[in-house]
Amino acid sequence: PPSTAVNLHPGAEQKVVFITARVHPGETPSSFVCQGIIDFLVSQHPIAKVLRDHLVFKIAPMLNPDGVYLGNYRCSLMGFDLNRHWANPSPWAHPTLHGVKQLIIEMYNNPKINLEFYIDIHAHSTMMNGFMYGNIFEDEERFQRQAVFPKLLCQNAEDFSYSSTSFNRDAVKAGTGRRFLGGLLNDTSYCYTLEVSFYSYILGGPTSAVPYTEEAYMKLGRNVARTFLDYYRLNTLLERPLAPTPKTR
Repeated sequence: PPSTAVNLHPGAEQKVVFITARVHPGETPSSFVCQGIIDFLVSQHPIAKVLRDHLVFKIAPMLNPDGVYLGNYRCSLMGFDLNRHWANPSPWAHPTLHGVKQLIIEMYNNPKINLEFYIDIHAHSTMMNGFMYGNIFEDEERFQRQAVFPKLLCQNAEDFSYSSTSFNRDAVKAGTGRRFLGGLLNDTSYCYTLEVSFYSYILGGPTSAVPYTEEAYMKLGRNVARTFLDYYRLNTLLERPLAPTPKTR
C-alpha cells in the first residue's frame, strides 16, 4: 500500500532535522541522549509515528569514532578538536566532519529539502541540567523564533533549563557546528548545541540536585524528540489524544 508518510510522497518537500553527537569523545552523556532520540523515533509510540510521517531525521550518533575508541577526552586520533574545524574540514584529517558537511550542503542546495534544524549534542563538565547554545542574529524576529524550541523543550523536560540556555557569538566557538551552520544556512534553519550535565540536574530548590543516570539521559533524548511535535503543532494528527495538559500553561 502507498505510504501514509507525507514526506515520502513523490515530489514532496522534506523537512529535515539533522542531529549529531559525540564530536568530543569524552562526553559520553551525549551518546545516551542521542540513543534516547533514536529509540523513541523508531518506536511504535503514536508521537513517533506522526513525527516519522512529517519529518525526516538524519542522525550521525558519533562524529569522533576514533577518539572514542582510543579513550580520548576531546580530540581525534590525529589530535584535532573536530568541533573547531567545521569551516574547512579536510577529507583526510577530519573525514567524519567532511562527510557530514558535504551531506548538509547537498541538502541545503536541494530545493525539495528544507533543513530546518541542526542539533549537536554535547555534555558539560561544570554546569547542571540540560541547556542549549544558540546563535545571535541582528534580526530581532529571527532571534525570537530561535528561542521557541528551547522554551518548548523546557515545558517537556523537567531537567532542561531555559535560564541556562544562552545565545552567543564567541570567537572561540567560530569553528563549531552550530556557529558554522548558523552562518551557512538561511533564516528558516535553527542551529543549536544541546548540552547536558555530566553529573546532575536540579529540580525545584537549589539543594535538590538529582544525579543523572543513563536512563535520565535517554529520557531527555525522548523529550527532545517529542518537542518537535509541539514545535510543528502536529498534536491534532495523533490517533488518540494525549493526557490533557494543565490549563496553567
